[in-house]
Amino acid sequence: MADDKKKQEEKTKKHAHGEGPVTDAKAHAEAKKAGGGGKKRGRDQKAPATIQAAQGKAAARGEHPARLGVAYKDQIIPALMKEFGYKNPMQVPRVEKVVVNMGLGEAITNNKLIEQAEEQMMAITGQKAVVTRSRKSIANFKLRENQPIGVMATLRKDRMYEFLDRLLSTALPRVRDFKGVSGKSFDGRGNYTLGIKEQIIFPEINYDRIEKIKGMNITIVTTARSDEEGRALLRYFGMPFRTA
Repeated sequence: MADDKKKQEEKTKKHAHGEGPVTDAKAHAEAKKAGGGGKKRGRDQKAPATIQAAQGKAAARGEHPARLGVAYKDQIIPALMKEFGYKNPMQVPRVEKVVVNMGLGEAITNNKLIEQAEEQMMAITGQKAVVTRSRKSIANFKLRENQPIGVMATLRKDRMYEFLDRLLSTALPRVRDFKGVSGKSFDGRGNYTLGIKEQIIFPEINYDRIEKIKGMNITIVTTARSDEEGRALLRYFGMPFRTA
């Protein structure tokens, strides 16, 4: 028994100085207390700088949140709860995503239009667009299967709110003879689709580099259960619906 204790103590000392492994859990704990804190102190010295860098990046990401996102949480949710009598904030409809789609039928004969549309879509939405392709061949339109015929982008979260903010406050007022948007373009489930005839209403587009005026469809997908709820949600966001 005395020999076993001596062997165990020798193993513990060796482990404390980094000379050998310890298999016994109790000896391992004793070795940590005895002298295994050398490396740990080195980690502790580096940790504060790493934590500060991570906190700095997180603060930088949340320093300027989307204006419409903040307005939705602080103002729109209480207003809709009061108007429709919701008992829980989770019942309040919200904007789930915004889909921007640009169809290019003339791209059948001119492939450069796809590249230009991708650049313009990236400038408008702030993210890379996806090229949409034809599902089947149609001989009358000289269309082949899997041929690129448009571009689209799906926006969510802060990027979605920022796009809606620019659309409602900057782009739509630049439409010639603008009198508001139609309030009848809902699909029956609270989703709204808006058609735009000219992409140059967005200030991000450089007019001098435009070869052809192109239109686009903007679909605002909401969690509303009816058109009435969806209309009220978009009205609080600032959608300029026509009154007559």
